[in-house]
Amino acid sequence: MASARPDRAQVVVRVSSTKEAAAEAKKSVSRRLDYVAQSLRQQGVQAENIIVTKDFRRVENAYHMEAEVCVTFTDFGKMQNVCNFLVEKLDSSVSISPPQFFHTAGSVENVRRQACLVAVENAWRKAQEVCNLVGQTLGKPLLIKEEETKEWEGQIEDHQASKLSDSLTVQQKIRSTTIHAASKVFITFEVKGKEKRKKYL
Repeated sequence: MASARPDRAQVVVRVSSTKEAAAEAKKSVSRRLDYVAQSLRQQGVQAENIIVTKDFRRVENAYHMEAEVCVTFTDFGKMQNVCNFLVEKLDSSVSISPPQFFHTAGSVENVRRQACLVAVENAWRKAQEVCNLVGQTLGKPLLIKEEETKEWEGQIEDHQASKLSDSLTVQQKIRSTTIHAASKVFITFEVKGKEKRKKYL
Protein backbone atom coordinates (compact mmCIF):
# COMPACT_ATOMS: atom_id res chain seq x y z
CA MET A 1 0.00 0.00 0.00
CA ALA A 2 1.10 3.56 -0.70
CA SER A 3 -0.25 6.90 0.47
CA ALA A 4 0.06 10.55 -0.53
CA ARG A 5 -1.13 13.73 1.12
CA PRO A 6 -2.90 16.24 -1.12
CA ASP A 7 -0.39 18.37 -3.01
CA ARG A 8 -2.62 21.37 -3.73
CA ALA A 9 -5.03 23.57 -1.79
CA GLN A 10 -7.42 26.26 -2.98
CA VAL A 11 -8.71 29.22 -1.02
CA VAL A 12 -11.32 31.69 -2.30
CA VAL A 13 -11.25 35.29 -1.08
CA ARG A 14 -14.58 37.11 -1.67
CA VAL A 15 -14.86 40.89 -1.70
CA SER A 16 -18.28 42.55 -2.05
CA SER A 17 -19.94 45.92 -1.82
CA THR A 18 -23.46 47.28 -2.30
CA LYS A 19 -23.82 51.02 -2.99
CA GLU A 20 -26.43 53.37 -4.42
CA ALA A 21 -23.95 54.56 -7.05
CA ALA A 22 -22.40 52.05 -9.46
CA ALA A 23 -19.03 53.80 -9.42
CA GLU A 24 -18.88 53.69 -5.61
CA ALA A 25 -19.56 49.94 -5.51
CA LYS A 26 -16.85 49.29 -8.11
CA LYS A 27 -14.37 51.57 -6.38
CA SER A 28 -14.94 49.96 -2.99
CA VAL A 29 -14.32 46.46 -4.32
CA SER A 30 -11.39 47.45 -6.54
CA ARG A 31 -9.57 49.09 -3.64
CA ARG A 32 -9.75 45.97 -1.47
CA LEU A 33 -9.09 43.70 -4.44
CA ASP A 34 -5.84 45.58 -5.13
CA TYR A 35 -4.86 45.17 -1.48
CA VAL A 36 -5.53 41.40 -1.61
CA ALA A 37 -3.51 41.04 -4.84
CA GLN A 38 -0.62 43.08 -3.40
CA SER A 39 -0.64 41.02 -0.18
CA LEU A 40 -0.53 37.77 -2.16
CA ARG A 41 2.44 38.99 -4.21
CA GLN A 42 4.27 40.10 -1.06
CA GLN A 43 3.71 36.65 0.43
CA GLY A 44 5.33 35.09 -2.64
CA VAL A 45 2.23 33.76 -4.42
CA GLN A 46 2.86 33.55 -8.17
CA ALA A 47 0.46 35.26 -10.61
CA GLU A 48 -0.31 31.95 -12.39
CA ASN A 49 -1.79 30.62 -9.13
CA ILE A 50 -4.31 33.47 -8.84
CA ILE A 51 -7.63 33.68 -10.74
CA VAL A 52 -9.88 36.73 -10.31
CA THR A 53 -13.55 36.82 -11.35
CA LYS A 54 -15.91 39.80 -11.03
CA ASP A 55 -19.69 40.04 -10.93
CA PHE A 56 -21.64 43.32 -11.15
CA ARG A 57 -25.46 43.53 -10.85
CA ARG A 58 -28.44 45.59 -9.75
CA VAL A 59 -30.00 44.75 -6.38
CA GLU A 60 -33.30 46.62 -5.99
CA ASN A 61 -32.30 50.31 -6.00
CA ALA A 62 -28.59 49.70 -5.52
CA TYR A 63 -25.58 48.24 -7.30
CA HIS A 64 -23.80 45.13 -6.03
CA MET A 65 -20.22 44.37 -6.96
CA GLU A 66 -18.59 41.11 -5.99
CA ALA A 67 -15.15 39.74 -6.79
CA GLU A 68 -13.61 36.34 -6.08
CA VAL A 69 -9.90 35.64 -5.88
CA CYS A 70 -9.19 31.93 -6.22
CA VAL A 71 -5.69 31.13 -4.97
CA THR A 72 -3.96 27.77 -5.44
CA PHE A 73 -1.19 26.83 -3.01
CA THR A 74 1.44 24.10 -3.06
CA ASP A 75 2.87 25.18 0.29
CA PHE A 76 0.23 24.70 3.00
CA GLY A 77 2.25 26.62 5.58
CA LYS A 78 2.34 29.63 3.27
CA MET A 79 -1.41 29.23 2.69
CA GLN A 80 -2.12 29.47 6.41
CA ASN A 81 0.17 32.50 6.77
CA VAL A 82 -1.58 34.29 3.89
CA CYS A 83 -5.08 33.50 5.20
CA ASN A 84 -4.20 34.57 8.74
CA PHE A 85 -2.69 37.81 7.43
CA LEU A 86 -5.77 38.67 5.33
CA VAL A 87 -8.16 37.87 8.19
CA GLU A 88 -6.19 40.20 10.44
CA LYS A 89 -5.90 43.07 7.95
CA LEU A 90 -9.30 43.08 6.21
CA ASP A 91 -12.78 43.86 7.52
CA SER A 92 -15.84 41.62 7.59
CA SER A 93 -16.85 42.57 4.03
CA VAL A 94 -14.07 40.24 2.90
CA SER A 95 -14.60 36.52 3.46
CA ILE A 96 -12.06 33.72 3.10
CA SER A 97 -13.27 30.21 2.38
CA PRO A 98 -11.89 27.20 4.26
CA PRO A 99 -9.14 25.55 2.18
CA GLN A 100 -10.12 22.79 -0.23
CA PHE A 101 -7.37 20.18 -0.62
CA PHE A 102 -6.89 18.08 -3.75
CA HIS A 103 -4.43 16.00 -5.76
CA THR A 104 -2.91 16.72 -9.16
CA ALA A 105 -3.12 13.91 -11.74
CA GLY A 106 0.64 13.30 -11.43
CA SER A 107 0.34 12.82 -7.67
CA VAL A 108 -2.40 10.19 -8.05
CA GLU A 109 -0.47 8.35 -10.76
CA ASN A 110 2.63 8.28 -8.56
CA VAL A 111 0.67 6.69 -5.68
CA ARG A 112 -0.62 3.97 -8.02
CA ARG A 113 2.92 3.27 -9.23
CA GLN A 114 4.30 3.14 -5.68
CA ALA A 115 1.52 0.73 -4.62
CA CYS A 116 2.44 -1.64 -7.47
CA LEU A 117 6.15 -1.52 -6.59
CA VAL A 118 5.36 -2.26 -2.93
CA ALA A 119 3.21 -5.24 -3.95
CA VAL A 120 6.00 -6.63 -6.18
CA GLU A 121 8.54 -6.18 -3.39
CA ASN A 122 6.26 -7.96 -0.89
CA ALA A 123 5.70 -10.85 -3.32
CA TRP A 124 9.44 -11.19 -3.94
CA ARG A 125 10.15 -11.19 -0.18
CA LYS A 126 7.51 -13.85 0.45
CA ALA A 127 8.85 -16.01 -2.39
CA GLN A 128 12.37 -15.61 -0.99
CA GLU A 129 11.20 -16.82 2.44
CA VAL A 130 9.46 -19.86 0.92
CA CYS A 131 12.56 -20.77 -1.09
CA ASN A 132 14.76 -20.47 2.01
CA LEU A 133 12.33 -22.72 3.89
CA VAL A 134 12.49 -25.51 1.28
CA GLY A 135 16.20 -25.15 0.50
CA GLN A 136 15.81 -23.68 -2.97
CA THR A 137 17.19 -20.55 -4.63
CA LEU A 138 14.86 -17.90 -5.96
CA GLY A 139 15.56 -17.01 -9.58
CA LYS A 140 14.35 -14.24 -11.83
CA PRO A 141 10.67 -13.37 -12.26
CA LEU A 142 9.18 -14.97 -15.38
CA LEU A 143 5.85 -13.15 -15.29
CA ILE A 144 4.61 -10.06 -13.45
CA LYS A 145 0.98 -9.08 -13.79
CA GLU A 146 -0.94 -6.44 -11.88
CA GLU A 147 -4.37 -7.92 -11.24
CA GLU A 148 -6.12 -5.25 -9.23
CA THR A 149 -5.63 -1.70 -7.93
CA LYS A 150 -7.75 -0.08 -5.25
CA GLU A 151 -7.81 3.59 -4.31
CA TRP A 152 -9.54 5.40 -1.48
CA GLU A 153 -9.35 8.62 0.48
CA GLY A 154 -8.57 8.72 4.19
CA GLN A 155 -11.45 8.59 6.63
CA ILE A 156 -12.18 11.12 9.34
CA GLU A 157 -12.17 9.48 12.74
CA ASP A 158 -15.39 11.23 13.68
CA HIS A 159 -17.94 10.55 10.95
CA GLN A 160 -20.17 13.31 12.28
CA ALA A 161 -17.38 15.79 11.61
CA SER A 162 -17.47 14.99 7.89
CA LYS A 163 -20.92 16.59 7.73
CA LEU A 164 -19.44 19.80 9.09
CA SER A 165 -16.34 20.05 6.91
CA ASP A 166 -15.91 23.75 7.74
CA SER A 167 -15.33 22.85 11.38
CA LEU A 168 -12.46 20.45 10.65
CA THR A 169 -8.92 21.51 11.39
CA VAL A 170 -6.46 21.84 8.52
CA GLN A 171 -4.72 18.62 9.60
CA GLN A 172 -8.04 16.75 9.66
CA LYS A 173 -8.84 18.01 6.17
CA ILE A 174 -5.42 16.90 4.91
CA ARG A 175 -5.95 13.45 6.45
CA SER A 176 -9.44 13.15 5.00
CA THR A 177 -8.14 13.92 1.48
CA THR A 178 -4.99 11.79 1.74
CA ILE A 179 -5.20 9.19 -1.01
CA HIS A 180 -4.28 5.53 -0.46
CA ALA A 181 -3.69 2.87 -3.10
CA ALA A 182 -3.20 -0.88 -2.88
CA SER A 183 -2.14 -3.22 -5.66
CA LYS A 184 -2.59 -6.97 -6.09
CA VAL A 185 0.01 -8.65 -8.30
CA PHE A 186 0.54 -12.15 -9.70
CA ILE A 187 4.19 -13.11 -10.14
CA THR A 188 5.77 -16.32 -11.42
CA PHE A 189 9.37 -16.80 -10.29
CA GLU A 190 12.00 -19.19 -11.50
CA VAL A 191 13.13 -21.47 -8.66
CA LYS A 192 16.60 -23.01 -8.83
CA GLY A 193 17.66 -26.13 -7.01
CA LYS A 194 18.60 -29.74 -7.59
CA GLU A 195 15.47 -30.13 -9.65
CA LYS A 196 15.13 -27.15 -11.94
CA ARG A 197 11.47 -26.38 -11.86
CA LYS A 198 9.13 -23.44 -11.71
CA LYS A 199 7.26 -22.66 -8.57
CA TYR A 200 4.12 -20.56 -8.55
CA LEU A 201 3.62 -18.31 -5.53
